[in-house]
Amino acid sequence: MSTESTKRSVIVGIFVLLGILIFVAGVFVLGGQQKRFTSSIKVIAIFKDVGGLKAGNNVWFSGVKIGTVKRISFYGTAQVEVDMNIEESSQQYIRQDATASISSDGLIGNKIVVIAGGTTSHPEVEDGARLKTSEALSSDQIMSTLQENNNNLLKVTNDFKELVGNLRKGKGTVGAVLTDSLVAENFKKAMKNLERASDNTVKVTGSVSQFAAKLNTKGTLANELVTDTTVFRRLSRSASRFESAVTAADQSVSTLRQTSENLNKASEKLNNTNSPLGVLLTDQETAGNLRTTIRNLSKSSVLLNEDLKAAQSNFLLRGFFKKQAKEAAKQKADSAATAKP
Repeated sequence: MSTESTKRSVIVGIFVLLGILIFVAGVFVLGGQQKRFTSSIKVIAIFKDVGGLKAGNNVWFSGVKIGTVKRISFYGTAQVEVDMNIEESSQQYIRQDATASISSDGLIGNKIVVIAGGTTSHPEVEDGARLKTSEALSSDQIMSTLQENNNNLLKVTNDFKELVGNLRKGKGTVGAVLTDSLVAENFKKAMKNLERASDNTVKVTGSVSQFAAKLNTKGTLANELVTDTTVFRRLSRSASRFESAVTAADQSVSTLRQTSENLNKASEKLNNTNSPLGVLLTDQETAGNLRTTIRNLSKSSVLLNEDLKAAQSNFLLRGFFKKQAKEAAKQKADSAATAKP
């Protein structure tokens, strides 16, 4: 009887010992997960909405778990204060300008606090420091955004469906091109014409390039005209002289035109029977009378000479003529004496 009691007591003691060991191990495991047995500092963050965050949730920094949420309480009128325990070993990496935000552990996991940012120009956080916060999108906002995107996608799908239907019915330019063979043929011709125009443009471009190359070739007339200032000055002088010659030719032509007009006027006067010259040139009777008059004048001059000679022989006029002859001889002698040096 005592043997069975002793065996039973040993078995009970073993189970109790195992239970105690399991309990201690669980405490250490849970304490390790909750960072209960490590030195930590307190960090505070104030949010407008924690989105279901609970005490005991994890705190992450750069994808590494560095602490847990210790307490959640209301702050002010409509804000929430979150107290976090952060490992002292991570304190040196978190700066005072770091930002805390609410996120999720996976797509539908527990809520967590994520600390990000911070620059080395700021000192590290201290115990009881308050971090800046940034509001993250809540699940409701994400679902609302997804719903709006779905509605937009539905509208785009309906519009595309309507567009394809119009194309199949031949509506619009593209639909006409796809369904009407005549329009398609015209479009092909237009594309061919465009291709020919492109080829011609390429040829013209090549010709221009060749011409430019010739302009850049030294020794050619085109290059000298473009680059040699002396040739350009000579051409300018030649052009000026040619312009002067053209002006002089214009003046000569104008003079010849006036001379021709004067000759035409003189010819008209000569052909006019009312003018004296016209009568002399055209009236034969007047011309005959003029010839007779000229012959009579010739005869009269001969007779006048004979009368003058007869007068010189007359004793009444002989002294007068001798006096005139002496004066003429004297004037001739004076002129000869003046001419001598």
